[in-house]
Amino acid sequence: MKLENELLCVEMVEHGAELTRIYNKKTGAEILWNADPKFWKRHSPVLFPNVGKTWHNVVNIKGEQYPTSQHGFARDNDFKCIHAGKNEVKFLLASTEEMKEVYPYDFELYITYRLEKNKIEVKWEIKNPSEEIIYFTIGGHPAFHFEKVNEIKEDYQLYFPGKKYLNYILVDLAEGGADPKKVYEMQLKDGYCPLTEELFERDALIFDEGQIEEVWISHKDGTPYVGMKCEGFPDFGIWSVKDAPFVCLEPWMGRCDDVGFEGDISEKPGINSVESGGTFEKSYQIIVG
Repeated sequence: MKLENELLCVEMVEHGAELTRIYNKKTGAEILWNADPKFWKRHSPVLFPNVGKTWHNVVNIKGEQYPTSQHGFARDNDFKCIHAGKNEVKFLLASTEEMKEVYPYDFELYITYRLEKNKIEVKWEIKNPSEEIIYFTIGGHPAFHFEKVNEIKEDYQLYFPGKKYLNYILVDLAEGGADPKKVYEMQLKDGYCPLTEELFERDALIFDEGQIEEVWISHKDGTPYVGMKCEGFPDFGIWSVKDAPFVCLEPWMGRCDDVGFEGDISEKPGINSVESGGTFEKSYQIIVG
Protein backbone atom coordinates (compact mmCIF):
# COMPACT_ATOMS: atom_id res chain seq x y z
CA MET A 1 0.00 0.00 0.00
CA LYS A 2 1.18 3.52 -0.78
CA LEU A 3 0.32 7.08 0.19
CA GLU A 4 1.84 9.88 -1.85
CA ASN A 5 1.75 13.64 -2.24
CA GLU A 6 4.06 16.30 -3.66
CA LEU A 7 6.46 15.98 -0.70
CA LEU A 8 6.52 12.36 0.45
CA CYS A 9 6.02 8.79 -0.68
CA VAL A 10 4.96 6.50 2.18
CA GLU A 11 4.56 2.72 1.96
CA MET A 12 3.25 0.09 4.35
CA VAL A 13 2.46 -3.63 4.30
CA GLU A 14 -0.18 -5.90 5.81
CA HIS A 15 2.40 -7.96 7.69
CA GLY A 16 2.49 -6.26 11.07
CA ALA A 17 0.70 -3.28 9.52
CA GLU A 18 4.25 -1.99 9.34
CA LEU A 19 5.37 1.27 7.80
CA THR A 20 8.18 0.28 5.41
CA ARG A 21 9.17 3.45 3.55
CA ILE A 22 9.24 7.22 3.94
CA TYR A 23 10.81 8.87 0.89
CA ASN A 24 11.50 12.60 0.80
CA LYS A 25 10.91 13.73 -2.78
CA LYS A 26 12.58 17.08 -2.17
CA THR A 27 15.93 15.69 -0.99
CA GLY A 28 15.85 12.13 -2.31
CA ALA A 29 16.41 10.78 1.20
CA GLU A 30 15.09 7.37 2.25
CA ILE A 31 14.15 8.35 5.79
CA LEU A 32 12.90 5.03 7.17
CA TRP A 33 15.42 2.27 7.90
CA ASN A 34 15.63 -0.36 5.14
CA ALA A 35 15.47 -3.39 7.49
CA ASP A 36 18.95 -4.63 6.58
CA PRO A 37 19.33 -7.64 8.93
CA LYS A 38 23.03 -6.83 9.38
CA PHE A 39 21.82 -4.35 12.01
CA TRP A 40 18.06 -4.80 12.46
CA LYS A 41 15.53 -6.65 10.32
CA ARG A 42 12.56 -4.32 10.87
CA HIS A 43 11.43 -0.87 9.75
CA SER A 44 8.76 0.38 12.16
CA PRO A 45 7.02 -2.41 14.07
CA VAL A 46 3.94 -1.89 16.23
CA LEU A 47 4.48 -3.26 19.74
CA PHE A 48 1.38 -5.01 21.11
CA PRO A 49 0.10 -6.37 23.48
CA ASN A 50 3.33 -5.74 25.36
CA VAL A 51 6.08 -3.20 24.90
CA GLY A 52 9.50 -4.68 25.60
CA LYS A 53 9.89 -7.75 27.78
CA THR A 54 7.80 -8.99 30.65
CA TRP A 55 9.56 -10.27 33.76
CA HIS A 56 10.96 -13.74 32.97
CA ASN A 57 8.99 -13.62 29.68
CA VAL A 58 5.65 -14.42 31.29
CA VAL A 59 2.54 -12.44 32.18
CA ASN A 60 0.09 -13.20 34.99
CA ILE A 61 -3.57 -12.82 34.06
CA LYS A 62 -6.36 -13.78 36.46
CA GLY A 63 -4.31 -16.40 38.22
CA GLU A 64 -2.91 -17.97 35.05
CA GLN A 65 0.59 -17.53 33.62
CA TYR A 66 1.11 -17.00 29.89
CA PRO A 67 4.35 -16.93 27.86
CA THR A 68 5.26 -13.67 26.14
CA SER A 69 7.70 -12.61 23.45
CA GLN A 70 9.56 -9.32 23.39
CA HIS A 71 7.35 -6.54 22.00
CA GLY A 72 4.37 -8.86 21.57
CA PHE A 73 2.94 -10.71 18.59
CA ALA A 74 1.21 -8.02 16.51
CA ARG A 75 4.38 -7.22 14.54
CA ASP A 76 4.61 -10.85 13.37
CA ASN A 77 0.98 -11.27 12.27
CA ASP A 78 -0.79 -10.33 9.05
CA PHE A 79 -3.32 -7.54 9.40
CA LYS A 80 -6.17 -6.99 6.96
CA CYS A 81 -6.29 -3.76 4.99
CA ILE A 82 -9.85 -2.51 5.48
CA HIS A 83 -9.47 0.90 3.86
CA ALA A 84 -7.06 2.28 1.26
CA GLY A 85 -7.84 5.87 0.31
CA LYS A 86 -5.87 8.69 -1.27
CA ASN A 87 -4.57 10.04 2.03
CA GLU A 88 -5.27 7.23 4.50
CA VAL A 89 -4.75 3.47 4.91
CA LYS A 90 -6.32 1.44 7.73
CA PHE A 91 -5.51 -2.07 8.94
CA LEU A 92 -7.19 -4.51 11.33
CA LEU A 93 -5.90 -7.36 13.48
CA ALA A 94 -8.53 -9.33 15.41
CA SER A 95 -7.84 -11.86 18.14
CA THR A 96 -7.76 -15.56 17.27
CA GLU A 97 -7.77 -18.75 19.31
CA GLU A 98 -4.06 -19.13 18.64
CA MET A 99 -3.37 -15.67 20.03
CA LYS A 100 -5.42 -16.48 23.12
CA GLU A 101 -2.90 -19.14 24.04
CA VAL A 102 -0.51 -16.32 24.96
CA TYR A 103 -2.95 -13.40 25.46
CA PRO A 104 -6.42 -14.57 26.56
CA TYR A 105 -8.43 -11.52 25.51
CA ASP A 106 -10.74 -10.70 22.63
CA PHE A 107 -9.61 -7.52 20.88
CA GLU A 108 -9.66 -5.62 17.61
CA LEU A 109 -6.52 -3.59 16.85
CA TYR A 110 -6.86 -0.93 14.16
CA ILE A 111 -3.81 0.91 12.81
CA THR A 112 -4.27 3.91 10.53
CA TYR A 113 -1.68 5.87 8.56
CA ARG A 114 -2.66 9.32 7.32
CA LEU A 115 -0.50 11.52 5.10
CA GLU A 116 -0.86 15.32 5.18
CA LYS A 117 1.86 17.50 3.65
CA ASN A 118 5.11 16.57 5.43
CA LYS A 119 3.39 14.72 8.28
CA ILE A 120 2.41 11.09 8.79
CA GLU A 121 -0.13 10.47 11.52
CA VAL A 122 -0.03 7.01 13.08
CA LYS A 123 -3.22 6.14 14.94
CA TRP A 124 -4.00 3.12 17.09
CA GLU A 125 -7.48 2.00 18.11
CA ILE A 126 -8.11 -1.00 20.36
CA LYS A 127 -11.71 -2.13 20.67
CA ASN A 128 -12.95 -4.52 23.33
CA PRO A 129 -15.78 -6.74 22.00
CA SER A 130 -15.79 -8.93 25.12
CA GLU A 131 -17.57 -8.61 28.45
CA GLU A 132 -14.42 -8.28 30.55
CA ILE A 133 -11.78 -5.57 30.92
CA ILE A 134 -8.73 -6.06 28.71
CA TYR A 135 -5.22 -4.90 29.60
CA PHE A 136 -2.24 -4.10 27.37
CA THR A 137 0.64 -1.82 26.50
CA ILE A 138 1.26 -0.55 22.97
CA GLY A 139 4.09 1.34 21.32
CA GLY A 140 5.74 2.52 18.14
CA HIS A 141 9.28 1.64 17.07
CA PRO A 142 10.17 3.53 13.85
CA ALA A 143 13.84 3.54 12.87
CA PHE A 144 15.08 6.61 11.01
CA HIS A 145 17.89 6.16 8.50
CA PHE A 146 20.59 8.82 8.23
CA GLU A 147 20.25 10.99 5.15
CA LYS A 148 23.50 10.27 3.31
CA VAL A 149 25.69 7.23 2.71
CA ASN A 150 28.52 6.83 5.23
CA GLU A 151 27.00 9.23 7.75
CA ILE A 152 27.38 8.16 11.37
CA LYS A 153 25.68 9.02 14.64
CA GLU A 154 28.17 11.78 15.37
CA ASP A 155 26.85 13.65 12.31
CA TYR A 156 23.54 14.19 14.12
CA GLN A 157 21.98 15.55 17.30
CA LEU A 158 18.77 14.90 19.20
CA TYR A 159 16.68 18.01 19.79
CA PHE A 160 14.09 18.31 22.54
CA PRO A 161 12.36 21.71 22.16
CA GLY A 162 12.12 23.68 25.38
CA LYS A 163 13.99 21.12 27.50
CA LYS A 164 17.06 21.81 29.67
CA TYR A 165 17.53 18.22 30.79
CA LEU A 166 15.79 14.84 30.79
CA ASN A 167 15.84 11.91 33.18
CA TYR A 168 16.11 8.36 31.90
CA ILE A 169 16.51 4.81 33.15
CA LEU A 170 18.04 1.73 31.56
CA VAL A 171 17.30 -1.94 31.12
CA ASP A 172 19.20 -4.28 33.41
CA LEU A 173 20.56 -6.52 30.65
CA ALA A 174 21.35 -9.35 33.04
CA GLU A 175 17.86 -9.37 34.54
CA GLY A 176 15.85 -8.37 31.46
CA GLY A 177 13.77 -5.64 33.09
CA ALA A 178 13.87 -1.88 33.62
CA ASP A 179 15.62 -0.57 36.72
CA PRO A 180 13.69 2.52 37.87
CA LYS A 181 15.84 2.91 40.98
CA LYS A 182 18.83 4.11 38.96
CA VAL A 183 17.98 7.40 37.27
CA TYR A 184 20.39 9.15 34.91
CA GLU A 185 20.31 12.78 33.80
CA MET A 186 20.73 13.84 30.19
CA GLN A 187 22.01 17.40 30.15
CA LEU A 188 20.93 19.41 27.11
CA LYS A 189 22.43 22.54 25.58
CA ASP A 190 19.69 24.70 24.11
CA GLY A 191 17.63 21.51 23.87
CA TYR A 192 20.29 19.52 22.00
CA CYS A 193 22.08 16.26 22.86
CA PRO A 194 24.86 15.01 20.54
CA LEU A 195 24.29 11.55 19.10
CA THR A 196 27.10 9.13 19.90
CA GLU A 197 27.71 5.40 19.89
CA GLU A 198 28.33 5.56 23.64
CA LEU A 199 24.77 6.75 24.23
CA PHE A 200 23.45 3.27 23.43
CA GLU A 201 26.14 1.12 25.04
CA ARG A 202 23.55 -0.19 27.50
CA ASP A 203 20.69 -0.62 25.03
CA ALA A 204 17.66 1.70 24.97
CA LEU A 205 17.22 4.90 26.95
CA ILE A 206 13.82 4.88 28.70
CA PHE A 207 12.12 8.18 29.51
CA ASP A 208 9.16 7.91 31.89
CA GLU A 209 6.66 10.42 33.30
CA GLY A 210 5.62 11.96 29.98
CA GLN A 211 8.82 13.93 29.55
CA ILE A 212 8.95 13.78 25.75
CA GLU A 213 6.17 15.29 23.67
CA GLU A 214 8.37 16.38 20.76
CA VAL A 215 11.79 15.21 19.59
CA TRP A 216 13.86 15.69 16.45
CA ILE A 217 16.85 14.09 14.81
CA SER A 218 18.79 17.11 13.55
CA HIS A 219 21.96 17.66 11.58
CA LYS A 220 25.01 18.98 13.43
CA ASP A 221 24.18 22.53 12.29
CA GLY A 222 20.72 22.25 13.86
CA THR A 223 18.82 21.73 10.61
CA PRO A 224 15.87 19.43 11.39
CA TYR A 225 15.90 16.08 9.58
CA VAL A 226 12.96 14.11 10.96
CA GLY A 227 10.91 14.55 14.11
CA MET A 228 8.03 13.26 16.15
CA LYS A 229 5.17 14.78 18.12
CA CYS A 230 3.63 12.47 20.70
CA GLU A 231 1.64 14.39 23.26
CA GLY A 232 0.29 12.44 26.20
CA PHE A 233 2.61 9.44 25.94
CA PRO A 234 3.84 8.46 29.41
CA ASP A 235 6.91 6.59 28.19
CA PHE A 236 9.41 7.00 25.39
CA GLY A 237 12.38 4.97 24.16
CA ILE A 238 15.42 5.95 22.11
CA TRP A 239 17.50 3.09 20.74
CA SER A 240 20.06 2.09 18.17
CA VAL A 241 22.56 -0.67 17.39
CA LYS A 242 26.34 -0.29 17.45
CA ASP A 243 27.58 1.30 14.22
CA ALA A 244 24.07 1.25 12.70
CA PRO A 245 23.13 4.27 10.54
CA PHE A 246 19.76 4.76 12.22
CA VAL A 247 18.09 5.84 15.44
CA CYS A 248 14.71 4.68 16.74
CA LEU A 249 12.29 7.16 18.30
CA GLU A 250 9.71 5.12 20.22
CA PRO A 251 6.50 6.55 21.70
CA TRP A 252 5.06 4.09 24.21
CA MET A 253 1.82 3.73 26.11
CA GLY A 254 3.38 1.64 28.86
CA ARG A 255 6.70 -0.16 28.72
CA CYS A 256 8.67 -3.26 29.75
CA ASP A 257 8.29 -4.70 33.23
CA ASP A 258 10.42 -3.44 36.07
CA VAL A 259 12.98 -5.87 37.45
CA GLY A 260 11.15 -8.31 39.75
CA PHE A 261 7.55 -7.44 38.78
CA GLU A 262 5.39 -10.53 39.31
CA GLY A 263 1.94 -9.02 39.82
CA ASP A 264 -1.21 -9.47 37.76
CA ILE A 265 -1.27 -7.60 34.46
CA SER A 266 -3.90 -5.27 35.94
CA GLU A 267 -1.38 -4.18 38.61
CA LYS A 268 1.44 -3.35 36.21
CA PRO A 269 2.54 0.32 36.39
CA GLY A 270 1.47 2.18 33.25
CA ILE A 271 -0.90 -0.52 32.05
CA ASN A 272 -3.76 0.48 29.72
CA SER A 273 -7.27 -0.95 30.00
CA VAL A 274 -10.47 -0.94 27.96
CA GLU A 275 -13.87 -1.68 29.44
CA SER A 276 -16.35 -3.99 27.75
CA GLY A 277 -17.54 -2.40 24.50
CA GLY A 278 -15.03 0.42 24.84
CA THR A 279 -12.30 1.78 22.58
CA PHE A 280 -8.78 3.01 23.32
CA GLU A 281 -7.36 5.61 20.91
CA LYS A 282 -3.92 7.18 20.63
CA SER A 283 -1.87 8.74 17.86
CA TYR A 284 1.48 10.37 17.12
CA GLN A 285 2.98 12.21 14.17
CA ILE A 286 6.17 11.68 12.19
CA ILE A 287 7.30 14.99 10.66
CA VAL A 288 9.83 15.28 7.85
CA GLY A 289 11.99 18.40 8.13
